[in-house]
Amino acid sequence: MDEQAEQRRKKVQKLRERGLNPYANDFCPSHLSAEVLAAHQGQSDPELEACPTRYRIAGRVMALRSFGKAAFIKVADRAGLLQAYLARDLLGEEYEVFRECADVGDIVGVEGPVMRTRTGELSIKASRFRILTKNIRPLPEKWHGLADVEIRYRQRYLDLVANPEVRRTFELRARLVAGIRRFLDERGYLEVETPMMHTLAGGATARPFVTHHNALGLDLYLRVAPELFLKRLLVGGLERVYEINRNFRNEGISTQHNPEFTMLEFYQAYATYRDLMDLTEEMFGRLADELKGARRISYQGRELSLEAPFRRASVQELVAEAFAVEAGSLDDPERLRALAREHRISVDSAWGAGRLLMTLFEERVEKTLWQPTFVCDFPLEVSPLSRRKEDRPELVDRFELYVAGRELCNAFSELNDPDDQRQRFVEQMKQKARGDEEAMPHDEDYIRALEVGMPPAAGEGIGIDRLVMLFADAPSIRDVILFPLLRPES
Repeated sequence: MDEQAEQRRKKVQKLRERGLNPYANDFCPSHLSAEVLAAHQGQSDPELEACPTRYRIAGRVMALRSFGKAAFIKVADRAGLLQAYLARDLLGEEYEVFRECADVGDIVGVEGPVMRTRTGELSIKASRFRILTKNIRPLPEKWHGLADVEIRYRQRYLDLVANPEVRRTFELRARLVAGIRRFLDERGYLEVETPMMHTLAGGATARPFVTHHNALGLDLYLRVAPELFLKRLLVGGLERVYEINRNFRNEGISTQHNPEFTMLEFYQAYATYRDLMDLTEEMFGRLADELKGARRISYQGRELSLEAPFRRASVQELVAEAFAVEAGSLDDPERLRALAREHRISVDSAWGAGRLLMTLFEERVEKTLWQPTFVCDFPLEVSPLSRRKEDRPELVDRFELYVAGRELCNAFSELNDPDDQRQRFVEQMKQKARGDEEAMPHDEDYIRALEVGMPPAAGEGIGIDRLVMLFADAPSIRDVILFPLLRPES
C-alpha cells in the first residue's frame, strides 16, 4: 500500500508539472450514467452514430483496461456505472496524461458522443478526458466485494465505494424517513425540535451520557428521550406533534444497540394507545408498499407479513404460553420467582411482580415474536409515564410492537394526572437510591406543566434504525448507521 501510494504521489507531481490541477473543480457533468443508458437503450449502431448529443459524465474509475493506443474505463457516479472508450487518435495529449497518470480510484471527467463496442456495451467515445481528483490510497483489489466488516464500518467511505448495495441501504433509509414524514404530515402532525441537552435525564429509563457546560458551570445530559418536552407541547395546545432525531443511551454495543440512535416520537391529543395500534399498522403497511412494493416481505430468509391486523396479546398471556402455566398465576411474585429459579433466570430479591414478569418475558418471549405482535398491558412497575388501566390499576395502557424478535415501537396512553405522576417520580427516585442507574429523575417542572393541564393523549416511539434493518434486510444495526460507534483503532 505504501509503495503504491508513493507511486501515485509521483503522478500527482507529474500532473502539476504538466500544468494540470490534480484536484480540479471546474468540470460540470451534463448527465448521470443511468440517464445516458436509458436514453439509448435498444438503439442500433446507425441510430447511435446519428445522435448529435455529446455527454459529459464524471465519477470514480472502478476498472481500467489498457491496450496501448486505446483503453476502456468504467466510471461510477451516484446513478450507476458507464463505460468510456479512450483512444490516442481521438484524445491526443490527453491520452498521454491518461497513460502516465490515471489509476483505478481516480475521479475523472469524460466528454463525448455514445457508441457501442464490439461486445455490444454502450459507451462514451471520449473526445475529452480529465483527472479531477487523483487517488492516492488504492481501492481494495476486489472493489466490488470489500468484505472485512471492521474496515466496512470504520471506513464507511470505502464501503460505499466498494459495495453498491450499501449505497442502496442508505437510499432506502432516506426514503423511509421521508415516507414517515409524509404519513404524519398528511394527518395533521407538526414536526418540532426539542433540546438535545437536558438538565435532567428524563423521558425513559436509561443510563445517560453526562457532559458539562463551562460557562454555566453546569452538568448536562445528552437526552435519552424527547418525551417530556413533547408532552409539554401538548399542554401548550400543539395537539399533534412529532420529532425525528437522536437519542443517546449509555449502554452496550450489539447488533441491536448503538449508544447514539435515531428515534421517531409522536403524540396525539384525544387518542388512546389502541388508536396508535391502528395508526402503526397503517404506517407500516404504507412503508412496505412504498419501499418493497408488497406487505409480505422477507427478513433474513424468513417471511414476514405486514398485513393488518397484527396480533395483539398481553404480557401475561405470552409469558403463560412460553412457560406453560396459567396466566392468573403470574400475579403472584413468589410464583414468578419460582419460575425464574426453575429456568435459571437471574432476578433481584427486591423486584416486585411487574419487574419479575418483564424479566421472564425478555428472557423467553421476545425473540420468539417473529410476526408483528402488539404486546399489551404492561405492569405499572416498569411504566412510570403510562396511564393506569381503569379496571386493573396494577397495569397500564401500553404496548410494544415486536417484529422479527425485536422491539420496534413503544407506546401508551399518557399519564396526565399530576399527583399520580409525582408519586411515580418519587418511586423512581427510591429505585435510584437503591442503585438503579436507569431510574428516572424527579422533574418538578414537568409536574407543573401537568398541573396546567395536558389533554388526554397517546404517544409512541419508533426506533428508526431497527425499522430500516427490517426493510433493508440487514442483520446488524451497524449496517444501517453510516458511522456506528466503534472502539478506537489500536
